[in-house]
Amino acid sequence: MPKPIALILLLAYVVALTSLSLMNIHKMPSLGSSFDDKLYHLGAYVVFMLISFNFFRQTQLKHKILVSGAIIVLYGIIIEVLQQTLSTTRTLDVYDMLANFIGVVVGAIIIKLMVNLKLN
Repeated sequence: MPKPIALILLLAYVVALTSLSLMNIHKMPSLGSSFDDKLYHLGAYVVFMLISFNFFRQTQLKHKILVSGAIIVLYGIIIEVLQQTLSTTRTLDVYDMLANFIGVVVGAIIIKLMVNLKLN
């Protein structure tokens, strides 16, 4: 994917995720568990990691997976703090941060597996 398109995709995802994270979302489809919200967080951050790495892999940056992951984890923490300070309907949740972190780790594992498969 050309770098400008990868950047546009990344920025669009950040805008969408930020908007959804700060909005009051009443009715998300049920996944059938008592921790659906955490699964949504995990999935969103796996995708965020993959999109972010897709952009950063085209740069001269070293440790692309680590840098992508660190930026995304920091972003997730900032969003949780903003939910507490800016929103009247959303609150800071440490378990959301944990789900975000796990999503980043799962994304990093997927990236590593994909890179290793390409090399072999």
